[in-house]
Amino acid sequence: MNDSQSGLIDAARSVVGDMKLGKEFSAGGVGAAIRTVQGNVYTGICIDLGSGLGFCAEVAAIAQMLTRHETQIDTVVAVTRDRILPPCGRCRETMVQIDVRNLDCKVIIEQGREVSLRDLIPNHWLTQDWGTEQNTLRSSRRSGSGRVIPESRPNHC
Repeated sequence: MNDSQSGLIDAARSVVGDMKLGKEFSAGGVGAAIRTVQGNVYTGICIDLGSGLGFCAEVAAIAQMLTRHETQIDTVVAVTRDRILPPCGRCRETMVQIDVRNLDCKVIIEQGREVSLRDLIPNHWLTQDWGTEQNTLRSSRRSGSGRVIPESRPNHC
């Protein structure tokens, strides 16, 4: 493992720490660190809430990165106190959707081993030329009846 990987893993571990949120919820069991192509490091922790309202540590680190107007990731890692975790599908997709160049970022998946995000999410739909009909569907959603509804504005929380 090189010093660059070790430093990023240490940055992710430095934010790990279980925090109780009320009686049933928690935060901080997983920490993540992102190094951007500009060399800046951003960290985040997971938030585990009910009804699917929580989010992963990688998403928290991405949000911090975006507040600094950066989008391109060089390397990413997520950790618990004692192990490295590969990003879940939602986190992989988030990284690609904020900047398709992130398909070429490095993902540390275990001590001394990294792969490209492209290896973890091959043949991504944003990199495919599916033709006019599919390109239209990319910028649309389906109603409950299956009708295609074009997106006219960005989604908001």
